[in-house]
Amino acid sequence: MAIRATIALYDGQTVHTYVNGQNLDDFVRDIEQFKIIVTYNGRCFDVPFIEKHFSIRMNHVHIDLRFLLKSLGFSGGLKGCERQLGIDRGDLSDIDGYYAVILWNDYRRTGNEKKLKLLLDYNSADAKNLETLLVKAYNMNLKNTPFYESNKIM
Repeated sequence: MAIRATIALYDGQTVHTYVNGQNLDDFVRDIEQFKIIVTYNGRCFDVPFIEKHFSIRMNHVHIDLRFLLKSLGFSGGLKGCERQLGIDRGDLSDIDGYYAVILWNDYRRTGNEKKLKLLLDYNSADAKNLETLLVKAYNMNLKNTPFYESNKIM
C-alpha cells in the first residue's frame, strides 16, 4: 500500500489505485477483503493516516517491512532498501516521495493526466515491490534454519 493523495493496493496479481476526488472512498470497501497488509513504514504513516481520514479502524495483521528489513541490516527508506536488495525501478528510479508530492500538486492544479499517471505508476511500483521485499526478507530470516531448503520462496 502506498499513500499520498492516492492509494495503491496490490493483491498479488493486480494493482488497484484510488485517487482523491475520484474513487478514494472505494478503498475502504476493498481493503476489508484482506486479513493481512504489508507496508513500508505503514505503521507510522499510512495506517494512521488512513484510519483518521476515513474514520475507520484497520484491524488487519500488519507486516511493516521497515522494521523487518532494519532487523536484517537494511535501511534508507523503501527506495534505499530496494537498491540494496537489487530491485530496479527502471524509468521510475528518479522519482521519490518528494517528487510524488510535486506530481500530485501539479495534477491538482492543472488537471494534467500525465502527471497523475506517473504518480500512480510510482505508487504501483511501491506496492508491487513490497511483495518482492517480503519474500527476500522471509528467505533471509529462514536461511539460518534447518528448514531453509524445504521452505524458501522463489
